[in-house]
Amino acid sequence: MKIEQFNMERMQSTWENVVDYNLSESGVHPLNLQGFLSPAELADLAKLELGYSQTNGTPELRTEIARLHPGLSPEQVLVTNGSSESNFLLMWSTIESGDEVLFELPNYMQIWGLLRAFGAKVKPFWLRESLGWQPDPDELKKLVTRKTKMIVLTNPNNPTGAVLSEESTAAIIDLAEKAGAWILADEVYRGAERVGGPTPSFWGRAAKVISVNGLSKAYGLPGLRIGWIVAPEEVTHKAWPYHDYTTISPSVLSDRLARIALTPGTRDKILARTRAILKANYPLLESWLNSHGKLFVFHPPQAGAITFARYNLKINSTVLVEKLIHDGSVLIVPGDHFEMDHHLRFGFGSAEKTLAEALKRIDRTLAEVR
Repeated sequence: MKIEQFNMERMQSTWENVVDYNLSESGVHPLNLQGFLSPAELADLAKLELGYSQTNGTPELRTEIARLHPGLSPEQVLVTNGSSESNFLLMWSTIESGDEVLFELPNYMQIWGLLRAFGAKVKPFWLRESLGWQPDPDELKKLVTRKTKMIVLTNPNNPTGAVLSEESTAAIIDLAEKAGAWILADEVYRGAERVGGPTPSFWGRAAKVISVNGLSKAYGLPGLRIGWIVAPEEVTHKAWPYHDYTTISPSVLSDRLARIALTPGTRDKILARTRAILKANYPLLESWLNSHGKLFVFHPPQAGAITFARYNLKINSTVLVEKLIHDGSVLIVPGDHFEMDHHLRFGFGSAEKTLAEALKRIDRTLAEVR
């Protein structure tokens, strides 16, 4: 199997811990242990033996995850090392060469690269900026065939921060059911809504649905590297042996911390913190974007600490981002990492002062480019 370079992750891995200001992250400023653990829990943690954990996630953690979806059994949950591993295991265990898969764009491109590496026939369907980052239902109808094995999407979306409308959701479900196709919904930004209520999950809306989630984005706990698959037992049980060939098990320490984070009271506090950061920081970014007149065009994000803005400059987005790195020591994500040049993804989940100083540096580079 040959893989193509994952451009976004390669750039982030190279620069995110080197630059002065990192606005490439799509989550909020991470929590520390004192931010969600009581003194008693911290003391108890010090006694934890650092052996191997249950390979599919402890029953206690899978029970907490199952609580998020009424009627879900812990046997329908597989815990992984981050949602990225969830995606990898699903592609490895379900996709065969020649399978037809619809993939939502713009999107985080991990599954796109994996599908192509495993030999799938990948057919993109686009969220349309003109439709407020919703799919065109007529385009979807033309793309779905009896050969379609899976429809892959991220909801809320990365990089746009858009949430699928009920009409779009219903249309996707209807088309998938008619084709007998699976829906794979990456729902890692659920709970990080800036406006509106919680984003409805695809889980439970149809029989052939797989949901992927984790603690990295909405929870501000990316360092725990805890993700999970929610699916019919046939899917989780098929993916589990593949897990034996990758990381074997989650960290016993991360499993314990994830259990605490997902207990109802603690989870509510963590998500409230996330939403407070989004509501406090977004007006600063929005005001900055608007201050540039017609340079930027954007739709306010509904969820996630990200805004995807189109810019009116005659410069490639990766070239512009590289200039920001070297001239201003600021990292943001170029649009062509999502197959959409002349766009930029701004992360606004950092500390407010960090965001403000980073935008000042971006201003200097933009003035030079213009």
